[in-house]
Amino acid sequence: MASEPIYKITFFNQGEVYEIYARHVFQSDLWGFLEVEEFIFGERSQMIVDPAEEKLKSEFSDIKRSFIPMQSIVRIDEVEKEGAGKITQANGGNVSQFPFPSMVGGKPSADV
Repeated sequence: MASEPIYKITFFNQGEVYEIYARHVFQSDLWGFLEVEEFIFGERSQMIVDPAEEKLKSEFSDIKRSFIPMQSIVRIDEVEKEGAGKITQANGGNVSQFPFPSMVGGKPSADV
């Protein structure tokens, strides 16, 4: 029997790039969202503790399912085994978030 696939999901969240691992990723019934379930985190048997991975563990520890906006997704990869999740700053580099229309008074701005 083949083992369940593992997905590496990279997405933007409040000026940071998150890289998480999960067993289930699919389009949500909520329009414009991706649904992620069964988060996977590295083993605690290592002597070195990565603060970014610990932040991810604490942020997602009580979450059963997460809904991530489609426009925040950078990429999704099916991988052989999970790695260490991480959080990095989004400034610099060659990755940028898909532009949103600017909002003026609750309505899209005409200058976009």
